[in-house]
Amino acid sequence: MPATPHDASRNDPHDRYGGDVLAGDWKARGRRTIPTVEAERDLVVELAENGFCGAIVRLEKGIVTLEDRFGNTRIFPLGHGFLVDGAAVQLVAPKPKAPAGRLRTASGSFAVDSTPARVALPSRIFVEGRHDAELVEKVWGTDLRVEGVVVEYLQGVDVLGDVLTDFRPGPGRRAGVLVDHLVAGSKEQRIADAVMRGPHAAHVLVVGHPFIDIWQSVKPARLGRDAWPVIPRGTEWKHGVCEAFGWPHAEQADIARAWQHILGRVRGYGDLEPALLGRVEELIDFVTAPAPR
Repeated sequence: MPATPHDASRNDPHDRYGGDVLAGDWKARGRRTIPTVEAERDLVVELAENGFCGAIVRLEKGIVTLEDRFGNTRIFPLGHGFLVDGAAVQLVAPKPKAPAGRLRTASGSFAVDSTPARVALPSRIFVEGRHDAELVEKVWGTDLRVEGVVVEYLQGVDVLGDVLTDFRPGPGRRAGVLVDHLVAGSKEQRIADAVMRGPHAAHVLVVGHPFIDIWQSVKPARLGRDAWPVIPRGTEWKHGVCEAFGWPHAEQADIARAWQHILGRVRGYGDLEPALLGRVEELIDFVTAPAPR
């Protein structure tokens, strides 16, 4: 059927009236496109609505956690309403990255593919408290499961002698012990010396780090600080740290939240002081060594 003059005009590039004004996405014409930005850890973003500014410290199930320079955290859903360097962006979840080369665990060891956790060895590693155990698990947990090593906490080094008596170290049943503040003249050093002179000495290794608490083994730069504060004698150390950093510290729940904040900034062995790294590796080697024949 031949085209009418009106039909033919639709193909005329000089015809101002021939196009269909409703064709295409006419609603989007003239609208500014908001770029998408992947919500990567440590990216600094600002809330357009109220100016809250912070670095991304966690992303989980479409919720991003921001932490400001005072250590305050707030959570927000991904999407619009954020600024990066003053420009509006839409935060989106990062795309999975293909692994480059051989993977490493958080401790720096090469990851072993498709290897199930071993049945637990009779040997054990003991640490002083829950926070110590959580830090060791975060950094060395994968390695320990491959080796079949269980970490238990003592609830204080004062009970070490009794725990070892109940544990009954012996050939093929070694005990490695990590002690806080193991420095010359300290109570911890006296307890360690007594254990190493005791009946279990041949099958026990006690090592330690110089820090007052395991918190100090985290590099202060991971918290945006130049150094850990010096807390005067007579002040409970963790409370003093929280007060010095401007964190809540009135209740034990505040101390627990402070530790979770610190632990959350640890991504791997590079965030810990070498004085701790070497001691934990030494204990793992000790408790996994083959029993003498």
